[in-house]
Amino acid sequence: MSSNDIIVSLDIGTSKVRAIIGEMNNGAINIIGVGSADSEGIRKGAIVDIDQTVQSIRNAIEHAERMVGIQISDVYVGIQGNHIALQTNRGVVAVSNEDREIGEEDIERVLQAAKVVALPPEREIINLVPKQYLVDGLEGISDPRGMIGVRLEVEATIVTGTKTAIHNLMRCVEKAGLRISGVILLSLASGVMSLTKDEKSMGTVLVDIGAGSCTIAIYDQGGLAATSTLPIGGEYVTNDIAYGLRTQSEQAEKIKLKYGCSNVPDAAEDVKFKVTRMGSNVEKEFSQLDLASIIEPRMQEIFHLIRQEVRVLGYGDKVNGFVLTGGTVSMPGTLALAQAELESSVRIALPDYIGVRDPAYSSGVGMIQYVSKYMGARGAGAVKKTASRKASPAPSAKPGMFERIKSMFNEFI
Repeated sequence: MSSNDIIVSLDIGTSKVRAIIGEMNNGAINIIGVGSADSEGIRKGAIVDIDQTVQSIRNAIEHAERMVGIQISDVYVGIQGNHIALQTNRGVVAVSNEDREIGEEDIERVLQAAKVVALPPEREIINLVPKQYLVDGLEGISDPRGMIGVRLEVEATIVTGTKTAIHNLMRCVEKAGLRISGVILLSLASGVMSLTKDEKSMGTVLVDIGAGSCTIAIYDQGGLAATSTLPIGGEYVTNDIAYGLRTQSEQAEKIKLKYGCSNVPDAAEDVKFKVTRMGSNVEKEFSQLDLASIIEPRMQEIFHLIRQEVRVLGYGDKVNGFVLTGGTVSMPGTLALAQAELESSVRIALPDYIGVRDPAYSSGVGMIQYVSKYMGARGAGAVKKTASRKASPAPSAKPGMFERIKSMFNEFI
């Protein structure tokens, strides 16, 4: 196995930090390692404690390393949140070759030209996504390599985020002893894995319901058109269970994962479980039906807020369906409830790879697919074989933060 074939994604969520190792083999992707750790220091998708987050990242990376027997040094990091904004911009260049054949260098220059945009001082470009290329005014070109022309244009979507959120995320990853190969918007990564070409063209809402936040990404006319983040997710369901059953949050989470059901008609009254009540050693028995009657109203509220947010974004009547992903949607009954509340066609997307067939892994697997599709083999050097694991995986020398930020966005082309 060559290190050139390896891509490592890092998804830092509110409840879990997940590291996924993907191996490229003749254009196909194999998931060869998965590391997961409880996420500490993250609240509602935002970093609130650097040291705890660093430790969670290390735990997830070490878990993945033990599974595969290699040492990880470089990762692609996912980012999301309500600080993300989209804007459209154009880039124009003259074709440089004497024979007027468009090559890699011309595409590189036109994408750099599209990045020249006035941004507030607190914002920074995360990703640049080409929507279409134009050669001498001819529109709708997806890949102009090898075509003949004089003038090359690109219409692109620029994804920006606040420097504070980006730099705090990078700081945590680098303190964990890792190099950042690139930062990828999770909505773009999930879209690559979860949506078909037709779904992206006809208008589809991709909803990632995590523990602390719910990310809405609207795809239209083949690309990402709008994105928004709601500060609500599976944690709220857990809190409701803890309050309703008068038990601790840790036990409420275990009960939710084992017996939870989003839809009351799907719940079984004969499925019983015992709960230790807070402030006493006495156990009380409840049924799955009791639990579903607590979970359903909160899930209904989440879907109501999603539908409302889609209307606020201006796509209320333009959407042809919803695709759900994220850890929270794996609860039984969620699909039936979503179809009733959203009054639209709904499906749940999950990765089709052994070991990660769970909606919670959609973003991490999506990042690997995004890198292999749009960034070539830039995962090179992501890992190296190691017979015995070293105490610290930190690279011996790292460029300064300023140089890292200045140069890292060249990775995205």
